Amino acid sequence: MNTVGYTAIVLQVGTVVAGAPLLTGLMRQTRARLEGRAGAGVFQPWRDVRKLLRKEPITPVGTGPAFRWAPLLLVATSLVLAVLVPLISTNTPVRGQADLIVVVALLALGTLALALAGLDTGTAFGGMGASREMTIAALVEPTILMAVFALSIPAGSTNLPVIVAGAADQPARLASPAGLLAIAALAVAVLAESGRLPVDNPSTHLELTMVHEAMVLEYAGGDLALVEFGAQLRLTVLLGLLASLFAPWGIATTASVTAVLLALLLLVLKVMVLGVALAAAEVFWAKLRLFRVPELLAGSFLLALLAVTASYFLGGER
Repeated sequence: MNTVGYTAIVLQVGTVVAGAPLLTGLMRQTRARLEGRAGAGVFQPWRDVRKLLRKEPITPVGTGPAFRWAPLLLVATSLVLAVLVPLISTNTPVRGQADLIVVVALLALGTLALALAGLDTGTAFGGMGASREMTIAALVEPTILMAVFALSIPAGSTNLPVIVAGAADQPARLASPAGLLAIAALAVAVLAESGRLPVDNPSTHLELTMVHEAMVLEYAGGDLALVEFGAQLRLTVLLGLLASLFAPWGIATTASVTAVLLALLLLVLKVMVLGVALAAAEVFWAKLRLFRVPELLAGSFLLALLAVTASYFLGGER
């Protein structure tokens, strides 16, 4: 069991690390095709990372440890998330540590690191981006907690592998009112957490509309490569978590190499489908005005709260 479990972790982390830039490239290529452009190709994010790693990082005068360590902390938390979140197997050696609270805390830690880095530069745009990012995070993190907590009530645990295994054994939970409300709430939270439209535009060049990009304007070279790579890892893990919670079919729940390999193939397919669907939807979405974003996130939190209420009462009836 331990050998298969460690194998599943290695395959999961390796797939996320190798596939995160490819997922970003696939999404960009999908948008380009739908907009009538040729696109740079699926492998362009990897080429960008290689190009940035060859350049010298530049540290602005007056910055401290927060600016220097934020890229490494962002990548480190993303890699830990890739280890903990049950993407291909629920039977791994770290399943006891994959708690909902731990996962949300790691997400918040990466966000906080970038926000502190933006403030550390002392620039107007860095402070503006950090302020906006923390405002969004204050609404997103509780939504993620409540949405997944609604699914944890039938499972009787906040442990993510237990929740995913229970959903795989009883898929009817996902079609319940609580499951549908939780899906909607978590989907909006994932869009906001990963900085996608309509909350944020990752391809914008207008400083006054930036959120995530405004915090990293002072990064260059290898540091910028780490920031971009960390953001790609977070997007991949969040889409994988969404797929595991609401489309858990195929995830390995036994110590079988065949089941793990099949789950790995299905994970790649599910994340690709979600990425392509998100990219296609972004073609038709416009970025919300900043004062409208809290309204959207407050609505998603309300959906998550309704999901918890419905799950509690429906569970009580059973």
